[in-house]
Amino acid sequence: MENSFNTFLESIKKYFRGVRAEWGKITWPEKNQVVMETIFVIAIVFAFTVAVYLMDIVFKYGTKGFVQLLKGMF
Repeated sequence: MENSFNTFLESIKKYFRGVRAEWGKITWPEKNQVVMETIFVIAIVFAFTVAVYLMDIVFKYGTKGFVQLLKGMF
């Protein structure tokens, strides 16, 4: 039982040593790039939010008018 626990601990240590080694190989983006891409993502989310809101308004009031038009015809 003790041997399997020690093996388990050693495998965890080996895993985290590998993580630490790979962490050093990462090429991190420059601060300017991160800021610009964050602004871009926020702008795209805002644009899609406005687009969905406008489509919701069009469908909400457009369908009411269309239904009223059909009721008037029949």
